[in-house]
Amino acid sequence: MGKLTALKVKSAAEGRHADGDGLYLLVKESGARSWLLRIQSDGVRRDLGLGTAETGPRTKEAQASADSIPLLDRRSLTLSEARDKADAYKRLVKAGIDPVAERKKVPVAIPTFEKAARDCHAELKAGWRNKKHADGWLSSLASHIFPAIGDKPVDAITSIMVRDALAPIWLTIPETSRRALQRIGAVLDFAHIKGWRPSETSLKSVRKGLPRQPQADNHFAAMPYEDVPAYMAQLASADTTAGRDALQFTILNAVRSNETRFAAWPEFDLDKGMWTIPAARMKMKQVHIVPLAPAAIKILRRRFEARTSDDGLVFFSSPRKALSDMTMTKVMRDDGRDSVTVHGFRSAFTDWAAETTSIPKEVVDKALAHKLPDKVEAAYRRTDFLERRRALMTMWADYCAGVSNVVRLAASA
Repeated sequence: MGKLTALKVKSAAEGRHADGDGLYLLVKESGARSWLLRIQSDGVRRDLGLGTAETGPRTKEAQASADSIPLLDRRSLTLSEARDKADAYKRLVKAGIDPVAERKKVPVAIPTFEKAARDCHAELKAGWRNKKHADGWLSSLASHIFPAIGDKPVDAITSIMVRDALAPIWLTIPETSRRALQRIGAVLDFAHIKGWRPSETSLKSVRKGLPRQPQADNHFAAMPYEDVPAYMAQLASADTTAGRDALQFTILNAVRSNETRFAAWPEFDLDKGMWTIPAARMKMKQVHIVPLAPAAIKILRRRFEARTSDDGLVFFSSPRKALSDMTMTKVMRDDGRDSVTVHGFRSAFTDWAAETTSIPKEVVDKALAHKLPDKVEAAYRRTDFLERRRALMTMWADYCAGVSNVVRLAASA
């Protein structure tokens, strides 16, 4: 009787875990799981890769597909199949047949990096609890990596290729680029386990070939954008308070908390869906126009019913007193979200736009009221992308509400 169980296969930490009789489960840092069999042939002890470890139950269709493949040819194995395959190989060894030499006689078709990534995603996602993370795992690769190396054979991918693919986004969208690097590593580990790459791959040298990423905003811990819809639903399901309304409004508009806290009714045109923030209240000391999504307008109309005057604050603790700078933070703490910051939702918005849309960075930066580089500012000085930002903020609000039928804005200006 083996030591491992199906639950242990799914939950085992990084490392090598023995099942018995030479069979091991290998768990990589990336989460990739595979089966190894330690054999001794012609006096030489070797580790033989059997295939990837399946962690979830199969559908009837998947089981039928697996049953159509001879056991020794299967590269994705349940615990019981791994034991059976290990027993079959041990019988070959006992009969004087070298299973490694036998396998080398059969040519292996090497897939492209993109095909390997999609196969890796299909097998790994069964063990992920967060469905939105599973759905979004490929997006950063599809947007930024596949165009550069997606059509290359996965066994030909080098650290230099990875560095060159990441270089265009390494400084502009650092969080997205770091996630992409981690996912590339997972794909290459998966390819090695599948027998598509001759050795394990270290990507530590990739970072050494790229400039140091900016650290200025690292203290603003961000909620992963995949988790934002669930948190917005949590906020909406609780009792309405000025603090909760302010936090939802801040997230929907990707603005700074102070811009929400001191918002006053004369700044808004609800019929046109416009919020004009005076230059004096902006970090860059320039007037900023925010196109409001219907969800944001709904919050404002609710607050309008509670107003004390037509020129007063929208969100207040008392009629003439703005919310404390800790009010929204306290809401998050009360909700069990004390590991992230309010400001971090701007980073979540940036990552969402970069990973799931093809919206130009200049439009996203304008939505965040970031100062554009001089050359970009000169090229676009005649427009503030208002209508494109309106579409962008509506897309973001739909995403926050869990609406999946989001379309992409064209990348052209």
